[in-house]
Amino acid sequence: MTNLNTILTVAYRDLLKFLRDRPRIVASFVFPFVVILFLGESLDASIGKAMGYDFKLFVFTGVYTQTLFQSAMMGIISLLDDRDNDFSQEIFVSPVSRYAIIVGKILGESLVAMAQGIGLLAFGILIVIASDANISLSQGLGLIPVGFVACLLGGSFGMFILPRLSSRRIADQIFPFLILPQYFLAGVFTPFENQPRFISALSVISPMRYAVDLTRGIFYHGTSDFSRIVLERPLLNSAVMVGMFGLFLVSGTLLFVREERNR
Repeated sequence: MTNLNTILTVAYRDLLKFLRDRPRIVASFVFPFVVILFLGESLDASIGKAMGYDFKLFVFTGVYTQTLFQSAMMGIISLLDDRDNDFSQEIFVSPVSRYAIIVGKILGESLVAMAQGIGLLAFGILIVIASDANISLSQGLGLIPVGFVACLLGGSFGMFILPRLSSRRIADQIFPFLILPQYFLAGVFTPFENQPRFISALSVISPMRYAVDLTRGIFYHGTSDFSRIVLERPLLNSAVMVGMFGLFLVSGTLLFVREERNR
C-alpha cells in the first residue's frame, strides 16, 4: 500500500501541474491537429488512391500514437528540474521504493499525455468523419487503451535516456534528436513499403515503431486493410513493448538513483 500511495501521489502531482499550465495545454494540441488536418489531406490526395486505402486514417493513427509517445517521453525531462531544485533528492531519501517513485512519474506523465490524447482523439475523429472516412465506434474507443500503453512505453524510454544527461538544456536538445528519426522509423507518415531498406532495418530498434504498429493492429483488426497496413501481429508488438518497458524502467531507475547518490 505504501508503494501504491507513492505511485499515485507522484502521478497526481504531475497531472495537477499540467492542468494548471494553460499555455502548455493549448500548445500541446496545435502540432497534432495541423499534421492531421493539412499533411493528412495533402498526402491522401497524392498517395491514398495509389495505396488503395484511406491514407488519412493511416496518418491519424500514426500521429495519435506518436503524440502520446512523445509527450510522455518529453515529460520525463521534468525530473531534471526536480534534480536542480533538490526535490528528487528529497523523495529518493524517503523510505519508499525507488521503482515506485519512477513508476509514479511515468504514470503521471502518461496521464498528462492521455489528457492531450483524448482531446486529440475527439477532434481527430471529427476531422476524419468530415472527410467521409469509414470509422466505427469500436475502432475509436479501442484507441484509448492502446494509446495509454504507448504513453507508458514512451515514458519508460525517456527514463532510459535521462540519467545519461546532465542538464535540462542538454535534454531539450537530445530528446528531439531521438524522437524525430522515429517518425520515419515508425512509419508515422509513410507506409513501410515505400521506405528504403535501411530505414526498414533500423526501424527494428525504434520503440515508437511497435507502439504505432500496435495501434494500427488494434484499429484495423478485422478489416480488409489489416494485412496491407499492419507490420506485425498485435501479440508480438505487445510482447516486444513489455520487454522494452521492463528494460527501460529497470536500467533507467538504477542509473538515475546512482546519479542522485553521487551528487
